[in-house]
Amino acid sequence: MENHYIFMKEAIKEAKKSFNESGIPIGAILVRNSKIIGRGHNKLLQNSSTILHGEMDCIENSGRLEGKDYQNSTLYTTLSPCEMCSGMIILYKIPKVVMGENETLKGPEDYLTKNGVELINLDLEECKELMREYIRDNGEIWDREIERVTL
Repeated sequence: MENHYIFMKEAIKEAKKSFNESGIPIGAILVRNSKIIGRGHNKLLQNSSTILHGEMDCIENSGRLEGKDYQNSTLYTTLSPCEMCSGMIILYKIPKVVMGENETLKGPEDYLTKNGVELINLDLEECKELMREYIRDNGEIWDREIERVTL
């Protein structure tokens, strides 16, 4: 469990990068054999992107890995994965996701677990506070982004 906190700190660094770029503070890293093989952060606003969530950016930045690499990896993300990112996790058969929190936004966690993904929620105040600060200061932007993914 100790390693989860060490790797989550790296995902938080990615979230803070996005925050410092006036983006949504969500970060992710991909770890295999206790080594970081990919990192990324939410770039929806910075790149005017429709898909560059933190998890998607992380997997993109990991390069074209072999299937066994994904299947022996853990994805660390500061926020519960949304439907799109959950689909990617299942597509690449990533067996474990460690999230910083799921209070700000709770993705389809049941969908992940029903597809064999182990979920660990560290429930970190640091992740919650980073999102709270962003939402407090950028409520209209957050509402527009959430409107795209919720009904």
